[in-house]
Amino acid sequence: MNVMKSVDRIVRSNGVSLVAKVPPPLPSSCFFMPLKRKSIGYHWQLYCCSVSNNNSDKSCYLTLKDEELMRQCQMTSFKASGPGGQHRNKRESAVRLKHLPTGIVAQAVEDRSQHMNRSSALARLRTLIALKIRNPVSLESYSPPPELLQILPQSSTLRTSDSGPQIGPNNPKFVSGMQALLDLIFAVEGSISDAAKFLGMSTGALSRLILSDDSLWKAVNELRVSKGMKSLK
Repeated sequence: MNVMKSVDRIVRSNGVSLVAKVPPPLPSSCFFMPLKRKSIGYHWQLYCCSVSNNNSDKSCYLTLKDEELMRQCQMTSFKASGPGGQHRNKRESAVRLKHLPTGIVAQAVEDRSQHMNRSSALARLRTLIALKIRNPVSLESYSPPPELLQILPQSSTLRTSDSGPQIGPNNPKFVSGMQALLDLIFAVEGSISDAAKFLGMSTGALSRLILSDDSLWKAVNELRVSKGMKSLK
């Protein structure tokens, strides 16, 4: 992640919009993060994700640590409605996170602890970023990134000893590989057979990988239906 030191801003604590202070044009892969708090307000600095092939690379959102990703979010606490016990609605323990660079919103309401709901909402935000944010793929010179190789089955001919054991959907690192896989599938316009060729595996093996995660499966099927293809089952 590169730091653009020439674009520092003082955002006053009187409610001035951060977005309004950004000098245009601002790349979509850039965002502000607070460095420290001063008596006159917050000192913000502009950060940008790495850029390849003259296109913005938004995959760096998923490489941020939890604290760094939280700094990009607007957090709102509220009282959860509906069933869940007599103590559920007495405190504003539910959490809603809005990721400012992308506008994606995730929330968690199921726990009585705001800390636990914050953690759950952040994990869901990572999943939504992986599902909704696409990075451009050059098929002419395509090579699967390491995070994608990690979620591929051992049958893939592109895996090496450096790829390590296969990562499944229950592993937090799976979302990064899922994002890279969706980038490829969108690049081949939903063709599972074409994507499988780029990954050195059979169509059946790739289909089983997609079906292993419900959110990934639904995202692929939405794309395929929009292209007039049959859904994966």
